[in-house]
Amino acid sequence: MIDFLERAREFAKDVVVPNAARWEAERRYPRDAFKAAGEAGLCGLLVDPALGGAGLGTVAMAQIMETLAAADFAIAFSLVVQNNLAGNISRNGTPEQKASHLPAMMAGERLGAFLLSEPGGGSDAAAIECAARRIGTGWVLNGSKAWVSNAASADLLSVYAQTDPTKGWRGIACFLVSPDALGVVREAPYTMLGGHALGTGGFRFEDCRVADEAVLLPSERAFKAAMAGIDIARVNVAAMCVGILHSGLGLAVEATARKSAFGQRLADHQGLQWQLADVATDAHAARLMAYDAAAAMDSGDNASVAAAHAKKFASRVALDGLGQCMQALGADGLRHDTPLPRHFAAAKMAAYIDGTTEIQNIVIARDLWRESNTQPR
Repeated sequence: MIDFLERAREFAKDVVVPNAARWEAERRYPRDAFKAAGEAGLCGLLVDPALGGAGLGTVAMAQIMETLAAADFAIAFSLVVQNNLAGNISRNGTPEQKASHLPAMMAGERLGAFLLSEPGGGSDAAAIECAARRIGTGWVLNGSKAWVSNAASADLLSVYAQTDPTKGWRGIACFLVSPDALGVVREAPYTMLGGHALGTGGFRFEDCRVADEAVLLPSERAFKAAMAGIDIARVNVAAMCVGILHSGLGLAVEATARKSAFGQRLADHQGLQWQLADVATDAHAARLMAYDAAAAMDSGDNASVAAAHAKKFASRVALDGLGQCMQALGADGLRHDTPLPRHFAAAKMAAYIDGTTEIQNIVIARDLWRESNTQPR
């Protein structure tokens, strides 16, 4: 694990830090960075070592993503998506699917995307309208997917589609589809507040035919696997929020130690000291929550509620804390000379990624009333 964490630090220092501001300014998806990530072993973190992967747990992965996010949240989350799909194929794929996809994915040469959300569904992950209709020995896909990370340059799409609307979530299956397949339309990447290195966009499927061999997870299994992957992502997002918050705090502490106002260093003003001390406390609490959830996941416990708590809290304190760090720098906090504005935009994005804050509240509230058998409506 120490080796992989050091590799992440080197990748962040050599590849991400020198380029992240330019990626954002150019609104560019950094396809070339993934080859370097693959060479560093950062694209197969959840893949079985017998298949050439690292076989790491959630705690170790979260530590790596916290480190990467401190350099750039967007590239870190792109790697979360890549690793989640590679791990899914490692656990659930057929021998042919593993042999066909994993070597190139782990090398960073084939990029994966997770297609669950839809234009009209928002955070209601089970409300899938993208349809998979059985035809002979294959399937025909029709529908649209939205808010797809890595969409700008993905080479492999894990598409969640409804095979039988009468079954609800139990009818959802997962298909591995090439974006070059006939009937797949890749839409233009979104223009957003920030995070353009995520390459977020959408896809349309217009009578796209896929063979039975494209099924990664059949109905009854696919939706549960998707939710398990989302829990992993939520824990990692929480850790990533800690990364950007600590980065911002470090910048604020350094800047206020150098600058003066009203005859003394900014760092000597007690009001500012306490302001940043509160940020440090929130960052510490967020880290404890993130790694508590990650440890529960590694122990095999149901960590859905812990992941919801961690992501909700970490994204909230990251947004508030980074605002405080920017305020401590005065107007300089608005400049893109530092990563603070990029981190601030990422903190706001974190409140939406893999389920909005409101969705986390639903998960938490259901657990509160679970014992009394009076679930909130």
